[in-house]
Amino acid sequence: MAIEFDGVRVATTMRTPGHDFELAAGFCHTEGLLDGHPVLTVKYCETESALASEFNVVSVSTGGKAPVPVPRLTATTSSCGFCGTDEIDQLADRLDPVTGPALDWHALAGAPEAMLTQQALFSETGAVHAAGVVNPDGTVTTTREDIGRHNAVDKMVGRLLFDGQLPARGSAVVVSGRASFELVHKAWAAGFRALVAVSAPTALAVATAERAGMQLAGFARGGSLTVYVDP
Repeated sequence: MAIEFDGVRVATTMRTPGHDFELAAGFCHTEGLLDGHPVLTVKYCETESALASEFNVVSVSTGGKAPVPVPRLTATTSSCGFCGTDEIDQLADRLDPVTGPALDWHALAGAPEAMLTQQALFSETGAVHAAGVVNPDGTVTTTREDIGRHNAVDKMVGRLLFDGQLPARGSAVVVSGRASFELVHKAWAAGFRALVAVSAPTALAVATAERAGMQLAGFARGGSLTVYVDP
């Protein structure tokens, strides 16, 4: 799916169809394209019919009020992102450190199992990732699924954006699979207090969470987890 922002094609991502508007808006938020401006419209392919584009182009608009975006030259993937300390410095320049009371690890430890009950597509295929919002008591809401972990997070963030619930202070995000730099980046951009992953975090993900002041845990399985960052 191609994502257009104020008339500029900014990215192309391999995604599982569904919640496309949330995916596009969430991507624009986590990549900092909105720059504090509200999303005015989201629609399929502003320059041609949705049918002609096979519903594979989504246009997000702020009415031209946001800064002119710089398009990505390659497709987005579920990799570790464009990794390096320079990228962490760039995030720190535009994102404030995460603040607020720490969340209880005991409450968050069961989040993956709670989210699993909401993963309808995974239960049928075993082939997609998921991301969900975790309340301080450990309940999971707003679960989204996609072939790419980064897309699942963007879909979830897009839903919160539409509902006026960003930044997501006081909440955690739970993700299936490992915690990459890119997932920590997106969680930080959305204002989450903590990120809980089913598998291990990468070293750069740990460094990014430390810089963000975000709680980070991995290997969250069977009611236990491994804490990597706890400010």
